[in-house]
Formats: sequence, structure tokens, C-alpha cells
Amino acid sequence: MTRLFNDPIQFADEMTAGFAAAASRWVQSAPGGVVRATEADEPTVAVVVGGGSGHYPAFGGLVGTGLAHGAAMGNLFASPSANQVYQIVGAVERGRGVLLSYGNYAGDVLHFDQAQERLRAEGIDVRTVVVTDDIWSAPKHEAHKRRGIAGDLAVFKVAGAAAEAGYDLDDVERVARHANARTRSFGVAFTGCTLPGAAEPLFTVPEGRMAVGLGIHGEPGIDEVDVPTADGLADLLVDALLEERPDGAELAGARVVPLLNGLGSVKYEELFVVYRRVHEALASRGITVVEPEVGELCTSFDMAGLSLTLLWLDEELEQLWAAPADAPGYRKGTVEARRRAPSVTAAAPDANVPAATAASRETALFLATALEAVADAVASAADELGRIDQIAGDGDHGIGMERGTRAAADAARAAVDAAAGARTTLQRAGDAWSDRAGGTSGAIWGEMLRALGRQLGDDERADGERVATGIVAARDAVMAFGKAQVGDKTMVDAIVPFSDRLAHLVSDGRPLLDAWGDAADAAQAAADATASLTATLGRARAHGDRSLGTPDPGAVSFALVCRTVHGVLAAQKEN
Repeated sequence: MTRLFNDPIQFADEMTAGFAAAASRWVQSAPGGVVRATEADEPTVAVVVGGGSGHYPAFGGLVGTGLAHGAAMGNLFASPSANQVYQIVGAVERGRGVLLSYGNYAGDVLHFDQAQERLRAEGIDVRTVVVTDDIWSAPKHEAHKRRGIAGDLAVFKVAGAAAEAGYDLDDVERVARHANARTRSFGVAFTGCTLPGAAEPLFTVPEGRMAVGLGIHGEPGIDEVDVPTADGLADLLVDALLEERPDGAELAGARVVPLLNGLGSVKYEELFVVYRRVHEALASRGITVVEPEVGELCTSFDMAGLSLTLLWLDEELEQLWAAPADAPGYRKGTVEARRRAPSVTAAAPDANVPAATAASRETALFLATALEAVADAVASAADELGRIDQIAGDGDHGIGMERGTRAAADAARAAVDAAAGARTTLQRAGDAWSDRAGGTSGAIWGEMLRALGRQLGDDERADGERVATGIVAARDAVMAFGKAQVGDKTMVDAIVPFSDRLAHLVSDGRPLLDAWGDAADAAQAAADATASLTATLGRARAHGDRSLGTPDPGAVSFALVCRTVHGVLAAQKEN
């Protein structure tokens, strides 16, 4: 279990600060994560990686010469926000374009894509290569849906070496895609990991059994089998990966890089015992092993487990894999000394608040009060939301909602104190929610608040009709943004009936308080009904029917927010 922490909500921030201080030879803190502490004489394509914290040396530990230029570091098991990615790119981009690379998780895709759109709008050439190496997370014919695990290192290393060698952006992107297409991984676990402050691990495995096909965010395995011997496990991993080898890759004469990755608490000695057999099994099939790596490459806190990755080489990939690299968590060969890079400082927050009417400022005050009540309600429910999420996910929904709602409430109160109207207040609250929560839900709630704010404006009174229109706009924005539909077992299952019911009742002339209460009941009923659904999107998708009987945590938290806001509306009327 994780024993050493202060406030669990501050764990990722404090960890990042300590890491940057300890690794100052290689990295420096920057808004959103870390960037290189040194720089080359000539600018290169910038490689920016990222993901949730809790996976060291991924992702900050892979920033350095010959590897990444910067890493956007999210909260525990939660993607960095779009703003974090944007800020890291801003700190390292030098005019030759940027490659973004990260594991293929829904929250990461949403946030990195948002940042990419914003950067492209500013004239910066940005490309993306998502890592999809985990063979167990989707069938071969849906390889584009597979998630990224320890194969991240192979792709990042190839891309970083290409940038270091002076490749242009087209070719850095090309070799990164090529490396991803030729990388396969497979993992197992004997126990789950425990997040800071949690009393129980995110999943458990019966004595003598092991979870097969796990992710790196504490998700339970997709299957469960008896624990084999070390040799038996090595054979299981090798056989599965060779069966999934890239199209056209022959065994005899192949040159392959094996990466045997410890997930957190499997000792190096155990890994070496397993690797002994991995090496033998590959050689027995006529495969030449090239510069293998054994150790902790992409972890999951204290998870007892391991994964095997195979990178199938060609001449170019082999040269790039063998190239020198010098980062806190990964070193190869010898690199030339570099000069110290200038310090990166955070931009001052925008102090300009658009003018707003008295009516809109009154609405903004209500919104700030409502968000504070929501933050309190979510804090009380965080443990239960986490428990629901860990059934088929990674268990971080509660802590993510707690971080996001508290940040949104603080931002809204600051906006109100600066005389902001409803639109500006919701814009800043949405940005703060997205920035602090990260993950899929952070991106979605940020988008909802911003969409609602655009409808309310800074100069109009927020009557029932305008509020209902804003909720419909928020619903439409979320469905377009996250691509979810009713029935996918996501927050959308509660958002749609809520927005539809609210719009219908308001159009019939019902007062906002009554209409909101009725719609909140509809949202709660819909959230409860998700217990009978099988997830078809997100991390829970890979676990099939495991979540049957348990409601979707995003839908449950949405219903909680709706009920809480109704309570604030009722209190306002009484006063």
C-alpha cells in the first residue's frame, strides 16, 4: 500500500515538485509538468509526452536528451488537462513543430486533442501518435482501440532519437507510427495497487491466482488464471506476443527488443528469473535479442505485476533504439554535455474581467454558491464514487471529481469577487475543473460549464428558458466532444434525460425550481438504470460484463450535482 503522503489530493503536485528538485540535472518544473533543464545549440522537433502520475519513470522520468523534451503530468491515474499540454508545448517548441505521444486512453485523447487544436490555431505544426501496444485490451481487428502501456517507452525513445538526429516533423511522426505498429505488450498482476489515502487496493486477486490483461491505472485484469512458475509465465507472455507479431514479421532471423517491465513491487531479482526464460524462448525460435531492458519502465504505484513488450526492429528502428539517451529514468550510451536552459515561469493569471450587468453578476453569485455546495457534496461522496469506479475502472473518479469541483468552486468565487458575469464565471470554473481534475470527466465537465456559460452570457438575466437552453447546449457539446451516446454506460445516460426533461418542463411554463427538481429525479433514475448496462466506451469497455449490477460513476456523480444544485435553488427561493 501507499504509506507516505500528506493530503492525498496534493500528492501528485508534491511528488512532481520533489521529482523536479531531485532530478534537476535533467529536468526543471514548468506549468503543467516538467521540461528539459538543458538545450541543444540547434532547435529540433519537440517531442512532448504525458499521462497520469503514478507510473514513474513514465512520464516525467523520460524527459531528457535523446528522449522527450517535456512531459505533461496529470494527477494520479488521470490525464493531464489540455491547458497543461498546451503550456508544456509552449515551453519547448522552437519552430520545428511538435510531436505529441501518449497512451491511448479516453481522457488523454480528449485533452491532448484539445491542446492540439488550440496550438494549430496559433500556427504551430502539431502531430499526434497514440501508443496502442496492449494486445489484451482489444482484438487485433480493432487495434486502434488498444491502450498504451509499457510500449510507451519504445515509441517515445524512437521519436526522441529521431528528433535528436535532426529528422523533420514528417519523419519523426513517421518513425513514431512505425515503432507503435511494431510494438506489442502483455501484462499480468498478482495484486492491485493502492492509491494514497485509500484503505484498500483498487482490485484484489485470490491467493494463487493472477489477473491477466491488466492496465497501468489499477484496472482489474480482463481474465484470471492460476499463477504459473516463472518459466511458465515467461512462456505465456512470449507465446501471446509472438502470436500477435506485426503483419509480415517472420520469427527466424527477426531482431527484437524485449522490455520486461515491473509494475511496482515485483523485485528486480524476480524479473531477472523471468527474463532468463524470455531470452531462451525467443532465441529458440530463431529471434535475435537486441539491447533488452529489464526493470521498472512504466509502473502502477505498488502493483505486484509485470508486463513484457516486444519491439520488432528494422534497420532504422534499430539505429534509433540504440541511440544515446540521458533522462532521470532511462539512460543509454553517452550524450554530449548541453548548456543550461532558461528557467520556465508560469504566466500571470488573466486579471481582465469583461464588463457584466448587475443581473448577470447576480447569476454569477448563485453559480459560485452552487459550485461550492457541489464541491462539499462531492467531497462527502468521493469514497463511494471511487468504490463504484474501481469495479471495472481505475477507482479515481471520486478523487478526480473532488479535485475538479473544489477548483471550479474556488475559481468561480474569485471571478465573482472580481465582478464577473455568469459567462466569465463559468468559463473560469470550467477551465479550473478541467485543469485540476484531468481525465475524461474533467474534460467533459469543463466543456459543459463553458457551453452553459456561452448561453448565459455576461449581460442577460438567467431565466428558466435561458438556463434550459444552456443545459441542452452543454449536453450537445459533451456528446460531440466525447462521442458517447445513450446506452454506452457513461455520464451521457444521465445528461440526456435531465436536459430533455428540463427543456420540456420549462417550455410548458413550469418554474425553474420545479422543473429542475423533476429533471434531477430523471437524472437519478437514469443513473441508477446504468447498472443494467454493459460499458461500450472508456476503460470499462475492456471488462465486458464486469460492471453489470453497478451504475456508471460518471452518471451517478452527474445526478448528485443535479440534486445538489436543486437544493441551492430551493434555499434561494426560501430566502
